[in-house]
Amino acid sequence: MVAAVSRHTPDHHVTLQLPATDAPLRHRIAEAIVEQIRLRRLHPGDALPSTRTLAAELAVARASVVDAYDELAAAGYVDALPGSCTRVSAGADVAAAAGAAPHVAPETPATAAPRPPRSAPPTWDLTPGHPDTDLISTTDWRRAWRGAAAAPVPTGAAGPGAHAELRLALAGHLRRTRGIVADPDDLIIVPGVASALRAVAAAAGLAGRDVAFEEPGYVEARRALRMSGARTRSVGVDADGLDPGSLRDSDAAVYCTPAHQYPLGSRLPVSRRAGLVAWAAASGRLLIEDDYDGEFRYDVSALPALRSVEGGRDCVAYIGTASKVLTPALRLAWLLPPRALRGPVVEALALGGESACAVSGLALARFIESGALTRHLARASRTYAARRAALVGALRRHCAGVELVGVEAGLHLVLRLPDDTDDTAVAAALRGRGVAMPPLSSFLADADGPRGLVCGYARLTETRADDVAAVVGDVLRESARPGTSPGRAPHRLRDRRIRTLPRPAP
Repeated sequence: MVAAVSRHTPDHHVTLQLPATDAPLRHRIAEAIVEQIRLRRLHPGDALPSTRTLAAELAVARASVVDAYDELAAAGYVDALPGSCTRVSAGADVAAAAGAAPHVAPETPATAAPRPPRSAPPTWDLTPGHPDTDLISTTDWRRAWRGAAAAPVPTGAAGPGAHAELRLALAGHLRRTRGIVADPDDLIIVPGVASALRAVAAAAGLAGRDVAFEEPGYVEARRALRMSGARTRSVGVDADGLDPGSLRDSDAAVYCTPAHQYPLGSRLPVSRRAGLVAWAAASGRLLIEDDYDGEFRYDVSALPALRSVEGGRDCVAYIGTASKVLTPALRLAWLLPPRALRGPVVEALALGGESACAVSGLALARFIESGALTRHLARASRTYAARRAALVGALRRHCAGVELVGVEAGLHLVLRLPDDTDDTAVAAALRGRGVAMPPLSSFLADADGPRGLVCGYARLTETRADDVAAVVGDVLRESARPGTSPGRAPHRLRDRRIRTLPRPAP
């Protein structure tokens, strides 16, 4: 079979000769097209004829051509975009010259890699960092999105200078809730904390320089800074968080979570906040304040954000996010850098092509302007406080002798275990019984450090706290027995029947 494949102009054709083999027709069509690429009669960017046209010219069923194009796309030879023509991919000529197969060979039982068994989802996922989205008022949420949808359709991606309504709304929100006085023009909307960190690292020239970083700490933040070229230097935290006395002259910046240290949960006292700002201001260094869980605290007074401390405006890059107060699905965060860094931050975001969704930003602005966010935070704080109290009480009953830390604020707490405990094995045993919570060691950059379990309670109702705590107690008792794998140190736990969490009723 022979067909003419047109290139950019209708009078330029190449001949498609199907190989005379016993291979399936779709393979032969794909091989013939790859041969034309190898002979440089088709080049990267050239458009292939429609499947209907080529099928007619080859006098074959259209389905065979569709299958051939699909195989070429799977093998990386063509780009097939919905609503557009199929074009030869960049690099296809190199692959064809190298003899790369024009289709992906199917796996056979003899060649297929063994697939690990798929584990069942946990009954209760207590991984930290997830708020309970069921607490959001459906009426307020829908009203905010209707308001956003009624606005004119955005004409392009929202750059750092966009989101005027959201920046204005956030400026008022930060003043009321975090004591931060900011000009709306100084706020920058980004699609996430990692985006903010990358932009700050580029703007401040942190590549190749030391950044003091909490240990244990927020893994994603550490990764974002390292990918930006910064050298993160682990600095241990104690019951009061990061100690300014542990900083070095070689540190160009500091990353910290003063509102609720992630993951240990300590709150940085006022004296240390003032000390950090004084250190940075005196030496021209940068403080990166990730206001993690800053909106939620229980039976304790509010502490000022580093940005609001005297001198903080000139040395603190403040980062906040909608992920904990509403939902990570919004993909919205805000950055308030020192005035001198604003221009470089905007430039870095533009160069990286990082922008937040304009419609999501407008919906959040409507949510804030209507008072819905204030109402939501009040309701969520009451609910989370009740869930925290229920879990803390249950853990103290079932896990006597285990230290609980980080209970004053935020949406998670930590069960501290002896330092010789294999907390990874403990977490695996818990998951086997339906409870998912990460080991504290997974937040460490170095092998040495505290051990424990990090428990997010935002989605754990009061009625199930006792069930979860009982399972945790069972697993810790097992780990405390001599010769068992999870750990060897005693936990002084009462004996209990081993239990697995029942599945909740649908």
